[in-house]
Amino acid sequence: MYCVRKINEDYTWVGADARRLPMFEGVFGVPNGSSFNSYLLKDEKCVLFDTADQSVSRTFYENLEFALDGRPLDYLVIQHMEPDHTALLSDLVLRYPSMKICCSAMAKTMIGQFFGNKWEDRIVVVKEGDTLSTGRHTLSFLAAPMVHWPEVIMTFDETDKLLLTADAFGCFGALNGKIFADEVDFMHDYLSETRRYYANIVGKYGTQVQAVLKKVAAREIRMLLPLHGFVWRRDLDKVLDKYDLWSRYEPEEKGVMIAYASVYGDTENAANILACRLAEKGVKVEMFDTSVTPASYIVSAAFRFSHLVFAATTYNAGVFITMEELLHDIAAHQLQKRRFMLIENGSWAPTSGSGMKKILEPLAGWELLQAPLTLRSSLKTEQMAALEEMAQTLSDDMEKKQEAPAAVTKKRFVCKVCGYVYEGDELPADFKCPVCGAASAYFKEVPAVEKKRFVCQICGFVYEGESLPADFKCPICGRSAEFFKEKA
Repeated sequence: MYCVRKINEDYTWVGADARRLPMFEGVFGVPNGSSFNSYLLKDEKCVLFDTADQSVSRTFYENLEFALDGRPLDYLVIQHMEPDHTALLSDLVLRYPSMKICCSAMAKTMIGQFFGNKWEDRIVVVKEGDTLSTGRHTLSFLAAPMVHWPEVIMTFDETDKLLLTADAFGCFGALNGKIFADEVDFMHDYLSETRRYYANIVGKYGTQVQAVLKKVAAREIRMLLPLHGFVWRRDLDKVLDKYDLWSRYEPEEKGVMIAYASVYGDTENAANILACRLAEKGVKVEMFDTSVTPASYIVSAAFRFSHLVFAATTYNAGVFITMEELLHDIAAHQLQKRRFMLIENGSWAPTSGSGMKKILEPLAGWELLQAPLTLRSSLKTEQMAALEEMAQTLSDDMEKKQEAPAAVTKKRFVCKVCGYVYEGDELPADFKCPVCGAASAYFKEVPAVEKKRFVCQICGFVYEGESLPADFKCPICGRSAEFFKEKA
């Protein structure tokens, strides 16, 4: 049998939900399942956008066969080579012997790595700006390197104004028959899983996400079709604005996330008392036990809140293992611009504070608001005032107008073959362009460009660039450049 849904007249969702997979990518728990989205365009030519995970192969094939209704499959567009979207490629090639495979140059290399080089004559390499006509529809391709793999492309349907976004704008959780974000209470029921998806899957690549958002802003887009989660056909600004905020590492709201690692409850007790003092001051608080809560949820909360507190006991002369793993995870995602405090505990040699500080301080824009509070085995009555002071400092700091941290000056290197721009302290000698594969010798350093920010006075969309193009139109509300104001 089949379970498909129409996206519009020509596009059909032929994906599948998986509810028995305990982990996504073998790391992130998905208690509400996961969707693996695949889309079929039926025009004069039939085009499939990505396949699905091996675990849902039966449903996927039944859906695809029904949606094709006896027609051949002319093209498969591979936007992302991760196996949860390409696991069925080998079988699909056998089922549809005339099918061509459209993908980026790097994806072609990865096809060889996963499946061998036996389909060379069937692969059509596309790059940014290339187009494919299917009859009524014209598809144009956008490079989206490192969102979140280097080979990623997105596809813009110039006819229907749809953007097929690969893994961008995704969400954990099965769809349960609801394909569109406006069919659910998204902000209440699914925003947290969208944030957790972004923070853990894409979060490290804020610069690259910003580059994609600029490409999105330059086009009139009516729908977003991701590979996980819901299709957006209304209120696109809800997810675009969040991606803009997250990729600039700006907190969504003022509040305190407290994460603690406690062996026998004494460190937890100090964290609980701090939470009480903060709540009394009207500060929003969310707490996590690092030994119980998977790190992906805590990393997500760190992206959400403005102020973070980490409390940990000393263990093996260092940081308790679950806290150490969490902090390294946060550092690996390169979260920026957070204000934080530390509580350390130790019965004979408290060293967890210095260990936590060592992991976090190198992160860009992080500021330790005061010296760590040190406990020896347990909190003492005379230390209650110190917890009150911590709470007051956090509360007062939230009321201050925070100055933007000094910008980190990075060099810019442009690929002379395709124009891809790499930003960093230096270009690694073994670097290869993620778009065209050119070696570092084909890159040249270009002057850094000072970017300005322009905000739409109607809907609040923010555009970043050297200047606002005179013919620019807001991708959210459609207003022209005259409705934008430069933001300090």
